[in-house]
Amino acid sequence: MPLILGIETATSICSVALVKDAKLLAIRETEGTKEHSASLTGFIADVFSEAGLKYNQLDAIAVSMGPGSYTGLRIGVSSAKGLCYALDKPLVAVDTLKSLAWQALQRCKLKSISTENILFCPMLDARRMEVYTAIFDQNLQIVEPVNALVVTDDAFKAYTDKEIIYFGNGAAKCLATLEGKPNLTYFENISLSGEAVCMLAEMEFTLNNFADLAYCEPFYLKDFIAGKPRVKGLYE
Repeated sequence: MPLILGIETATSICSVALVKDAKLLAIRETEGTKEHSASLTGFIADVFSEAGLKYNQLDAIAVSMGPGSYTGLRIGVSSAKGLCYALDKPLVAVDTLKSLAWQALQRCKLKSISTENILFCPMLDARRMEVYTAIFDQNLQIVEPVNALVVTDDAFKAYTDKEIIYFGNGAAKCLATLEGKPNLTYFENISLSGEAVCMLAEMEFTLNNFADLAYCEPFYLKDFIAGKPRVKGLYE
């Protein structure tokens, strides 16, 4: 089985992991604004040092491709591509929402929760009451593709015959709207991680599903909107 370096920078979390044979060898994580550019390179060096491995022993590099933060995704993807070029290793592109759903699925397995009639709905914060979301089944196959959703009282009325588990950094703000629905369950404390990126990348690696280094770009979902510079007197 492959040795994979996983990079996750789609949100405020910066996470780097090394996985081999579906086993986590090392991980480094932090959370906070403007942490990615300061922490990412050091985290990569740290996980190799802890595992006692060298960069050229890698079989592939995996990165969370979005949706998510414009700046975070740009830093993560550009770093991953740079490593791939330097080491002549393939790149595995991982769906950010799917990696979050993978974590919720692991919690179900850990707690012996049957997933036969369950759908997984990861949510990433996208300002106000909007979230980036998608819906996955128990095999992490897409039931509803990624979209920017304004969460309302009837947001999931098409799935009343299923139990939906929702989670992620955009889910907490939806509690007031969704709490109390008989088929909706909130999982707290599920966040993005480089470990999940690696685990999903292992599956893609065995299928030789690699990204095109020359043309792959982060999936922002929305166009980047730059804020106005806050320089006193500039617009006065």
